[in-house]
Amino acid sequence: MAPAIPVRVTESPQAFTVDTGTMRCRVNKSGAVLFESLESGTIMAAQRGRLVLLQESIAVDGARRREEIPGITSAVVVEQQGPVRAVLRLEGRHSLAGAVGEGWLRFCVRIYFYAGGSVMRILHTLIYEGDPSKDVVAGIGLRWDVPMRGALHDRHVRFSGQDNGVFAEAVRGLTGLRRDPGATVRAAQRTGVATPPLATWDRRVSSRLDYIPAFGDWTLFQANSDGYELYKRTREGFTWLNSARGQQAGGLVYVGTPAGGIAMGIRNFWQSYPGQLDIRSAIESVATLTAWLWAPRAGSMDLRPYHDGMGQDTYAKQLEGLEVTYEDYEPGFDSPRGVARTSELMVWALPATPSVDVFSGMAEAVRTPGQLTTTPEHLHKSGVFGGLWSPLDPTRAEFADIDRGLDAYFRYYVGQQQQRRWYGFWNFGDVMHTYDPDRHEWRYDVGGFAWDNSELSTDLWLWHYYLRTGRADVFRFAEAMTRHTGEVDVHHSGRFAPLGSRHNVLHWGCSAKQLRISTAANRRYYYYLTGDERVGDLMREQIEADRALALVQANRKVAQDVVTAPDPNAKEVYAGFGTDWGALAAAWLTEWERTGDTRMRHRLEAGMKSIAAQPRGFFTGGARLELATGAFRRVGNDRLNVSHLSAVFGLVEVCAELVELIDIPEFTRAWLDYCELYNSTAEEQTQRLGSPLRGVSLQQGHARLTAFVAHRRGDPALARRAWAEFARGGLGGGRVEGPGIRRVVGPSVLRPVDEAIEVSTNSTAQWGLAAIQCIALVGDHLKKA
Repeated sequence: MAPAIPVRVTESPQAFTVDTGTMRCRVNKSGAVLFESLESGTIMAAQRGRLVLLQESIAVDGARRREEIPGITSAVVVEQQGPVRAVLRLEGRHSLAGAVGEGWLRFCVRIYFYAGGSVMRILHTLIYEGDPSKDVVAGIGLRWDVPMRGALHDRHVRFSGQDNGVFAEAVRGLTGLRRDPGATVRAAQRTGVATPPLATWDRRVSSRLDYIPAFGDWTLFQANSDGYELYKRTREGFTWLNSARGQQAGGLVYVGTPAGGIAMGIRNFWQSYPGQLDIRSAIESVATLTAWLWAPRAGSMDLRPYHDGMGQDTYAKQLEGLEVTYEDYEPGFDSPRGVARTSELMVWALPATPSVDVFSGMAEAVRTPGQLTTTPEHLHKSGVFGGLWSPLDPTRAEFADIDRGLDAYFRYYVGQQQQRRWYGFWNFGDVMHTYDPDRHEWRYDVGGFAWDNSELSTDLWLWHYYLRTGRADVFRFAEAMTRHTGEVDVHHSGRFAPLGSRHNVLHWGCSAKQLRISTAANRRYYYYLTGDERVGDLMREQIEADRALALVQANRKVAQDVVTAPDPNAKEVYAGFGTDWGALAAAWLTEWERTGDTRMRHRLEAGMKSIAAQPRGFFTGGARLELATGAFRRVGNDRLNVSHLSAVFGLVEVCAELVELIDIPEFTRAWLDYCELYNSTAEEQTQRLGSPLRGVSLQQGHARLTAFVAHRRGDPALARRAWAEFARGGLGGGRVEGPGIRRVVGPSVLRPVDEAIEVSTNSTAQWGLAAIQCIALVGDHLKKA
C-alpha cells in the first residue's frame, strides 16, 4: 500500500531534489558539493554537504603537511524513486581544482530517503587506489554548513555517549553562574527550547551576557575502542577544555537552535575507531559540522607493508617462508591498492533542538538501526538457500546438545572480539584465524595465522546460524563480517581486481589472490535478507572474475604444469572445480536470479555439463575454462585430483541450489558421487575410483556432504554415516559441547582473558556448518546413529 505522503524525486539540469514530506534535500549532479541544501519543512537545516579528504604529505626535510582535498562527484544515478523509498548513488574521486577523474581516493555514496522521514541514511564507500608510501589519508569525513540563528545562549550542542547517555550544553552556558538568571531560563536552556525574553531574567545576568564565554568549537575524539574525550574551546587560537571522558561514544552529534539544526551519526562509531565529531564556529552565523570516519587527531592512516620481504625474491624462498610462518609472500602483492571500506551514517534535518530523550532515541537508531526481517520458519518454508538449514525447534531434544554447542562457539567469538579488541577502521567485522597458547594470544603477527579473511567460510557459518535462530546478535555479527570481508579483503580495482586476499597479518597482505575470498557465496545471504545495494555491487563485480585468473593464479608457485603466463587477452584459464568454479557459479547464479540474464544460466549449464563430462567428474579437480562460455575443456587423463579445500568455500551451498534449479542429471550424479565418496573408506574409494583418495582432510566438515547425498537418495545408512563422521571430529574438527574455555589472568597476560586453546576459526566454521546442515538434512537419523 502506498504511503499517504510518498517520497518524490524531481530533476533539474543541475540537481535532483528529494522530498519526503517532512524533509527536502537537493543533491547536486556534479562538483565538490554533494548536498546543496537540506530543509526541514520551511527551515534551512544545513547546506553545502561535502566530502572532505585530509591528505598528508611528507617533505624532503621530514616536515608533514596536511591539505584538504574535496570529493568531486562525476556521476549520479537515481536507483529508486519511491513511493516508499528513494535511493541515489553518487560516484567520484577526491581531487584538487575540480579535476574530474583524477585522484587516488575514489568514493561511492548511496543516499536513502524514506516517505515521511526526517532522516536520511548514507552508505559511504571509499576505494583506495594510491601508493601507501606517499598517498596518505589523515582524515576522511562528511561536512555540512549549518545556519545558526539567534542568541548564543540559544544555540545548542548534543553528543551521544555510552548506552543512552547524552552530553547537552549550550554555546553560551547559563547554569552554574555566580548569579542566577532564573529557574525558567536555566530549564529552557537545558531542555533546548528558546529561553524567555531577556526582560524576564535577573538583570544581574542579562546585563552581563557578553562577559560569559561562548564556546564555538567542540570535538569528540574516539581514539580507540576503550576511550573517547570531548573538548571545547571558545575559538581558534585559544586552549581546549576537556569537557568529558568515557569509553564508547554513541557516534551522534547535533548543532542548532530552537529554530532548527542538524544531527549526524556514524554507525559502529567506537568499533570503527578512530572516529571524530567536530563542531566549528558555532558562535558565527554559519557553523560547520563534520563527521570524521577517520579522525584527524589520530594521526595518518598507515597502509604500508609490515616487513621488507626478508629476501623472499624467488618462488623457492617464498615457499620456505610459507613453511615457517604460513605467509604466502611475494613482492608487490602486499599492496592495499583497490581495497575498500564502507561506512554508514545517518543525517537528520530537525525543526528544533531535540530533547535529551529524543536525542537518546536517535542515538539508539544510529547504534542499532531497525532491521525488517521475518521468522526462520517463514524463511525455511520459502525454500531459500538450498534447504541446508532448518529452524531451531526447542521440542527436538536430540538436537539440544548441538544447539548449546553452536551457541557456545558463537558466544566465544563475541567474547573474543570484546576481550581482544578486534576493532578498528580496517579490522572491525573480522576475526582471527589461529590461537597461540604459549602467549595466550591469537597469532595476530604470524603470517597466515592472523586475520581470518573468510577462511573455511566463517561468513557462511554465521549466516546459517542466523537462519536457524533468527537472533539479532548473530545477524549483527554476521552483517559486520559481510561488510568487512566483501570490502577490505577484496581488491576492487587495480591489477588484482576483483580477487580477494588469503588470511594474513594485513587483510590485503597475502600474495594468494583468490576467488574463494571474493566469492559471492559469502554475500548472498545478507543481500537476499536486506536487499543491500552495495553488497549487490560486490557480487556483480565477480561475474567476470574468471578473467582475473588469466593474470593472477593462486597456485602459480606450486602447480607449474597447469598455470600459464599472465595474458590479458587469454581466451581460457585453468580453474579448479571447487574454490574457483564454486565462486564463479555463485556469482552467475546470483546475477541470473536478480536479473533473469540467460547468459548467466548458460554459463552455469555449460560448467555443470562439462564438469560432469570429465573422466573423473569432480574428482578430476580442474580443467581449462573457456571464458566466453563457462565450459571446461575435457582433460586428457583420468588422474584423481582432490583437495580438502574444494568444498569448504561455498561449493556445497551453491551446488545444493543448482541441483534444485537446473535439471542436469549427469551433474547431479557427479556431485552426489563426490559427496558420497570423499569421506568413504579407502576400500570403497578403491572399488569405485580405482584407488584411494589423497589429500582428504576436514572430515567432520565434510560430514555435511555425506548428509546431502543421504538426504537426496533417502539412504539411512549414509545418514548414520554422516552423523558418525560428525561425531568423530578429527583434524579441523569442533566439539559438540562447545569450546573448552579457561580464564587466564596476570602476570601471564596483560589483562584477564578467556581462551580455548583447541579452537581455530577453521574448525569452528566447519563444525558449525556441519552441525546445522546435518540437522537439516538427516536430523531424523541422529538417534539411530
